[in-house]
Amino acid sequence: MTQSALRDVNSGTDMEETQLRTDLAAAFRLTAMYDWHEGVANHFSLAASADGRQFLMNRRWVHFSGIKASELLLLDVDDETAMDGPDAPDPSAWCIHGQIHAALPHARCLLHTHMPYATALACLADPEIKPIDQNTARFYKRVSYDMEFGGIADNTEEGKRIAGMLGNRSIMMMGNHGVLIAGATVAEAFDDLYYLEKACKTLVLAYSTGQPLNIMPDALAEETASQWEAYGDGMKHAHFSEMKAILDQQDPSYSH
Repeated sequence: MTQSALRDVNSGTDMEETQLRTDLAAAFRLTAMYDWHEGVANHFSLAASADGRQFLMNRRWVHFSGIKASELLLLDVDDETAMDGPDAPDPSAWCIHGQIHAALPHARCLLHTHMPYATALACLADPEIKPIDQNTARFYKRVSYDMEFGGIADNTEEGKRIAGMLGNRSIMMMGNHGVLIAGATVAEAFDDLYYLEKACKTLVLAYSTGQPLNIMPDALAEETASQWEAYGDGMKHAHFSEMKAILDQQDPSYSH
């Protein structure tokens, strides 16, 4: 299906799609700025239709630091020719993101990275994010842990399995692999990605001392997580807006 045809079936306007493209491109650039990228691998996607079955995603093997809004692919999970063209997405990206968008309409924005501290924690026998400060407590009992890594996800069944593991959660630690964030918007997903890496860095550094962790009692951890949620999404959108303003000053080409 052509991109023009996809626009015809989308519920949004061209202006809305432009905004979606701009936000997703900003997330790529910010991820490169923070050094959370992995060469020309990893992938982000964003639903462009009400049911999530049409979505934006990066082309295969393009470095995050050079991604532009206009160059993002507009894909359809039901399009069997999606992998045929020269600008097709990475096979693992298509398998993971396509299956999640098909199965989980609430997962509008999907950010998959191999960030250093989060991935280091995901490689431990116990990758649980222990509540030892307010950032780690933000994720208390709010993370799915996938401990069934079976190699590079390059087939439909593995994509379906990953979608099933994520379920109704928005954050997944992928054992022996990396992390996956699902959000209603790019701003919300990016803020979770940011704080997840901060939390994992704190925990990995605490582990590195060799001293026992001072883990919060369950009630305190839950209270702290609830306090984070009480802020609502306003802070997340403000965070992302501020980061886009920095990009606009440094290199606004992401929005082109």
